[in-house]
Amino acid sequence: MPHTSFIKLLKTYVGVTAVYFAMMLTVLDGTIMNVALPTLTQIFGAGASATVWIVNAYQLVITMLLLSFASVGDIWGYRRVFLGGVVIFTIASAFCALATSLPVLIALRVVQGIGAAAIMSVNVALIRMIYPPEKLGRGLGFNALVVAFSTVTGPTLAGSLLAIGSWHWLFLINLPFGIAAWLIGRKHLPRTPDKSGSRRFDWISAAECALMLGLLVNAVEDISRGRDLWIVMTQIAVVIVLSIFLVRRQKGRENPLLPVDLLRRPLFAMSICTSICSFSAQMLAMVSLPFLLQDVLGHDPLQVGLLMAPWPIGVMIAAFVAGRLVERIHGGLLGSIGMVIFASGLLLLFLLPPGAGDWQILWRMFLCGIGFGTFQTPNNVTIASSSPMGRSGAAGGMQGAARVLGQTLGTTFVAVIFRVYAGAPGARVSLIAAMGVALAAAIMSGFRLTQPFPYKGPKK
Repeated sequence: MPHTSFIKLLKTYVGVTAVYFAMMLTVLDGTIMNVALPTLTQIFGAGASATVWIVNAYQLVITMLLLSFASVGDIWGYRRVFLGGVVIFTIASAFCALATSLPVLIALRVVQGIGAAAIMSVNVALIRMIYPPEKLGRGLGFNALVVAFSTVTGPTLAGSLLAIGSWHWLFLINLPFGIAAWLIGRKHLPRTPDKSGSRRFDWISAAECALMLGLLVNAVEDISRGRDLWIVMTQIAVVIVLSIFLVRRQKGRENPLLPVDLLRRPLFAMSICTSICSFSAQMLAMVSLPFLLQDVLGHDPLQVGLLMAPWPIGVMIAAFVAGRLVERIHGGLLGSIGMVIFASGLLLLFLLPPGAGDWQILWRMFLCGIGFGTFQTPNNVTIASSSPMGRSGAAGGMQGAARVLGQTLGTTFVAVIFRVYAGAPGARVSLIAAMGVALAAAIMSGFRLTQPFPYKGPKK
């Protein structure tokens, strides 16, 4: 009997490895191409402004489609959306490696983004279905570990692959993991009921939402690129008009595509806003730190990668521990503690003297990782558990949208700061800005203590 129970438990948790594999690939492909852009610019003989769309197209499509795919998952089943996304992403990766021109590669990155959006939109919902409620913190802790580790290690992996092979391997490396995710997921992921008989997909809202989010992200990036003010303001004006029409359309709907029903819940809304702030702070630091380490401290790119390695290690450790702590401690308190630790690490990095040794840098990086990991898992648990089980897809879509929007805002802030303060001064100003945003996230997380924490933890 114990042996049978163990086999049943093993089969239950095997399915979640498919989710983690797929999430690792989608997040990696959002950061891994940054390092390859100069190489691809030379290979395709294009300008940097055109080549950057290899990255922008992927991120933009994900942002535009996250909420739509989350709604599709709520209607037709999370498993179907996930497996379809894995197939699209994996096939697109194979064709990306075969691309012979920049326009073709960008078009295939759009297809890749469609698959990634499908995967990201339902990953939290699937984890919530696989893990029992009393162990949800652990499941989302592993998910936070995968996301954070993939975000930080993408550039390092890209540099290593380009050092030993051609750019094609940046896409070919996805194939074995994508195939494994599909095979494991097809056999072991739980099925969800098909509700298409009683619910219809809102195509009009999906188009409005995609256009609204796409224009918002593009307007923010146009600010960083120094585009004309009237172009930026026109896009923002259209976003405002679309948002008004979209919100009015969602009112009274039982399962709105834009989850206004969930955003009316104070705990959910505060957690989404806190997530945006945290990822903005992370990207402010991650983009500016290489400039500080190279221009001020004189390290080469390889050394910079090694010196930043303790950050993801700290995230891994803290995300695992926080996934267990959140079973007993309010997520708002853990989130505040994590963001205060993160802000402290950023301040200490800002105060690094010009002749700082490697050890002085390493432990500060580790402290930043510990702080971010301590925040991220409890925040994700709070977002998931403060939404009804039937709205898990919408909650996961909002969580993914908050992450992408936060990262976009962070990189934009860095670009704006560097336009005013070039080089090393810009890096230090960015670190201070990141610290300020992290402290704002800590305060916002503290306000969540006024709300009952819906996650009850393990049963006694």
